[in-house]
Amino acid sequence: MALSKEKLKLIEEIGLRLETRLQIAPLAARIYALLTLSSYDGLTFEEIREIIGSSKSSTSVNLNVLTQLKHIEYYTKSGDRKRYFRVTKYFQLTTLEAYLESLDNEMTLVEKINAYNKVHFPEKFTNEKSLGDITTDYLRKMQALVAITIEKIKTHQISEE
Repeated sequence: MALSKEKLKLIEEIGLRLETRLQIAPLAARIYALLTLSSYDGLTFEEIREIIGSSKSSTSVNLNVLTQLKHIEYYTKSGDRKRYFRVTKYFQLTTLEAYLESLDNEMTLVEKINAYNKVHFPEKFTNEKSLGDITTDYLRKMQALVAITIEKIKTHQISEE
């Protein structure tokens, strides 16, 4: 299955970003990117392996990881023993929930830094308070935006069921 240079380049670009953002292995990120750019019918194990150029064991391990993380799913067709892999329909939900958790962790860390500096370095805290406030304000706005988006996706998901 030959892919255009444009699609291969996009798979690589998306894969690099997903690797960092989702904290997954490079191969898993590229498989996820490939499936993101594929039809909802999905791809077989062999098609994925052929396109990505990975070994059977590496492909299998990374498909299992992506499945466990609920980024992808598989299904079978009647009379066909092959498994077809595709991105889960609401993969954005999983990604946004992970992002919201990272924002929450970042907010906690900023609050701890501010509290520590307030007690141990009052002058530094006073001089840099506005920077802490700017960061906190940004994180709160992002948390709110991501939370709203998650709720919209969940509402859409429920309305389809």
